[in-house]
Amino acid sequence: MQYDVVIVGAGPVGLCLARAVAPLGLKVALVERQPRAALAEPAFDGREIALTHASMRLLDELGVNGRIPAAEIHPLRQARVMDRDLAEAMVVRPHGGHDRLGNLVPNHLIRRAAWEAVQATPGIELHDQARIGSLHAGADSAWVQLQDGPRLQARLLVAADSRFSETRRALGIDADLHDFGKSMLVCRMRHEQPHHHVAWEWFGTGATRALLPLDEHLASAVLTLPGEQARALAAMDEAAFAAEVERLFDGRLGRMELAGTRHVYPLVATWSRRFVGPRLALAGDAAVGMHPVTAHGFNLGLAGVERLAAVLRIAVRQGRDPGDPALLAMYQRRHRQGCWPLFQATRAVVGLYTNDRPAARVLRAATLRAGAALAPFRRLVAASLTDAGPVDASPLQRLRAGLSQLRPS
Repeated sequence: MQYDVVIVGAGPVGLCLARAVAPLGLKVALVERQPRAALAEPAFDGREIALTHASMRLLDELGVNGRIPAAEIHPLRQARVMDRDLAEAMVVRPHGGHDRLGNLVPNHLIRRAAWEAVQATPGIELHDQARIGSLHAGADSAWVQLQDGPRLQARLLVAADSRFSETRRALGIDADLHDFGKSMLVCRMRHEQPHHHVAWEWFGTGATRALLPLDEHLASAVLTLPGEQARALAAMDEAAFAAEVERLFDGRLGRMELAGTRHVYPLVATWSRRFVGPRLALAGDAAVGMHPVTAHGFNLGLAGVERLAAVLRIAVRQGRDPGDPALLAMYQRRHRQGCWPLFQATRAVVGLYTNDRPAARVLRAATLRAGAALAPFRRLVAASLTDAGPVDASPLQRLRAGLSQLRPS
């Protein structure tokens, strides 16, 4: 079976990529282990995704946003970054007339909406419940041989099958994996005091606590703990669990109670040594798997969708091969340059704010005080979240945007 693009992995990035490139006139195949029914009705997985304005713009263009129930899109008005030893927080507010930094949307609803958008798009074929027997990506051809199924020939093969991508490994692309030795416990909590749609990132000894605001008295609690502690906490009965979460949040939201299921995920960051190869591109977490502390993992995945779709648009417009090495090199250059600063900054933040040694605690308190005092810095952070423009602005556009944030309000 012959396709222009074969995408391994029908997660939200794989689905959005298929939706982005099929309208270019390219024939697309999606290869996915899960059955079609699981894609149509994905289970709640506890994760709430913080979407930047650029991501919301792209999801609008792909016809995904309109398929998410309005009641499940929650505004993120402000963000507060706090340290255990610092009474005052660094507060990031929207600027430029925006009423929010972004939106919080349940991950399973993004997946469902992306699937519905794919279903409404001609030129996309799904091979579900599929196991890959072998695959190949070379200068002359690329193909995926399904176990007990056909061979899918591709002009371009895309790996979008998670940060532990078997496709990436099978094709010999190295990746730097960093296991933080921690796990992330996520769940929804009802609480007595309102959160006013303010997100918290609260660093403290032994645990990092995050609060993602949903309805006024409902939030997603995200606790980063050593793996065994996270599993033990998740195994508590509901009353004991709620009391412990209430204690971990220092009673700042009053009484708390569990409002759903609990989910534990290991924390591992990945950075692939290459994002492309002969007739091959990596997308989503297969290219860059982020620590969730900055809530940018899916946003970077969508930025990759936009960048890869842009070079495929050039290929179609100029009558070039979708696997053209020069176009794939352009994608790699743009995506690596776009991801590297945030990936490294996230690693630095995690390293500093999860280090409980006295010197580190003094340094992180000083860093937060500086951030709280420097209005231009806070405006730059806000601008990175509220900028809905093209993912790869020109140098002149970036310079103008940066200078505009340095001017006093």
